[in-house]
Amino acid sequence: MNILDALLVLSEEEQLKQKESSMKANDRKRSAKRDLSDILILDQTECEFGPEPFMAENGIMHPPESKQSPWGVPILVLFKDARHVLKLDSLGLEILRIALPAALALAADPIASLIDTAFIGRIGPVELAAVGVSIAIFNQASRITIFPLVSITTSFVAEEDTLAKITPEAVKFEDLEKNEPKNKESTAEDVEAANSGNVAGATRNTDTKEPDDGSNTSTSKPASVMNTKTENAEVKKGKRHIPSVSTALILGSVLGIVQALCLVFGAKPLLGVMGVKHNSPMLSPALKYLTLRSLGAPAVLLSLAMQGVFRGFKDTKTPLYATVAGDLTNIVLDPIFIFVLRLGVSGAAIAHILSQYLISLILLWRLMKQVNLLPPNIKDLQFGRFLKNGFLLLARVIAVTFCVTLAASMAARLGPTPMAAFQICLQVWMTSSLLADGLAVAGQAILASAFAEKDYKKVTAATSRVMQMSFVLGVGLAVVVGAGLYFGSGIFSKDASVLHLIAIGVPFVAATQPINSIAFVFDGVNFGASDFAFTAYSMVLVSGASIASVFLLSKSHGFIGIWVALTIYMALRSLAGVWR
Repeated sequence: MNILDALLVLSEEEQLKQKESSMKANDRKRSAKRDLSDILILDQTECEFGPEPFMAENGIMHPPESKQSPWGVPILVLFKDARHVLKLDSLGLEILRIALPAALALAADPIASLIDTAFIGRIGPVELAAVGVSIAIFNQASRITIFPLVSITTSFVAEEDTLAKITPEAVKFEDLEKNEPKNKESTAEDVEAANSGNVAGATRNTDTKEPDDGSNTSTSKPASVMNTKTENAEVKKGKRHIPSVSTALILGSVLGIVQALCLVFGAKPLLGVMGVKHNSPMLSPALKYLTLRSLGAPAVLLSLAMQGVFRGFKDTKTPLYATVAGDLTNIVLDPIFIFVLRLGVSGAAIAHILSQYLISLILLWRLMKQVNLLPPNIKDLQFGRFLKNGFLLLARVIAVTFCVTLAASMAARLGPTPMAAFQICLQVWMTSSLLADGLAVAGQAILASAFAEKDYKKVTAATSRVMQMSFVLGVGLAVVVGAGLYFGSGIFSKDASVLHLIAIGVPFVAATQPINSIAFVFDGVNFGASDFAFTAYSMVLVSGASIASVFLLSKSHGFIGIWVALTIYMALRSLAGVWR
């Protein structure tokens, strides 16, 4: 081999080394952790070049060649491609497939509760009031544990499920990279053989296809890719092992049992705290209902934990079908147990318990077909991860509950008429948020999966789309809720004073709908990024400022002041999400 041939071989080897070093450096960059704000800022560069990526084929990032984009401010990324907010493309359809069933499932239980209340109301006003107090205690106790468990489960399951699907492929590519140096050595030998006139070397080069980047890929690579696809198909067909699923079910069962024991043995003291004294006629029916209803707590916590699992799978239809089946069962059994069997409020509680256990059985049956519920090793369970983030969200739930409860308490001090008007407006205000919660669930599941795949382009696109959809939804709700409450308030009360106060509260209930939708969806986005610490700390700060405004404004402006304070509360929640 002459000097020129040797120089050619050395030059090609040097180029291969440089390319390998460049690829490794960029892999390290891409593997670095980024939070949501980092991803949004990185994706701004794409806006300057159009839909194509701004990285060259060799992975080197090139500086922008055009002037500063109008999307240079991070928050403006949320308005990117706003004209496509209602476009039914692949992303829009994916969001709707998750959001609509989730919103319907969330709305099914309140509707069933209203029908349940109608049956109990036929027994008598004392029983209705007693059951109302018992339900309030049960719901507050459940809310403290349900919200952290469901939110964490959705994010963790979405991440692990996505990683489980892409892991076999990642292993195969890692094996290919390990064999890459051998291929590079054979490339140099082939060049040397060709230059020296070796026929065998020339034949080998003819049979081997070389890509444009100069790396030699043998015919074994397509076989590896085919094997990868086969393994992925087998993983999808078989049961999955996801540690977060097992952890969530264990925690849900334990928390449900603990809640049941606390409510059963603490029913009488808790009713006393709520104002039901020992000589009150409400004590006996309230004690019966709360004690029996508490026996359903394990089913409630377990079923909601499984709903979080299915949300992580981006499957919100299964929880919807199970919830509708359970609620219909409750509606059918209510008149039978209450009137036919003459069990009264006890019959209503038993019907509700049976419906909750039916929901749990349906979800468990469906889940057993998809996931191995028992972990192969106890060390695979993620109690530490769940509990750490769970306590953060627990602080968040307490802050939210205290703020809203304080507002109701201040309204009650104004008298029965302002309290009645406030309660009606509050229920409409909170019920209308269920549709926004559906969008929040969709955003959380999609973002958690996209982060696990390191598909940061989809992170930005999904964040922008769900936020834009939340604003459109909020505007629509403002019109519907405002008109509906203004003209339909007579459904809730016939008292002229109550109706007058409701009319005063309508502008606040309607005008805050866009703010509420944005705030709730921001929560879903942050949960999808597993940013639980920020959501907890920011909510504590927001609640602190809101509690102060409730105290001050309720004393100075009464009923209107309370709603101004709640408007400030939701505005601060939205601003916290925007700032993040």
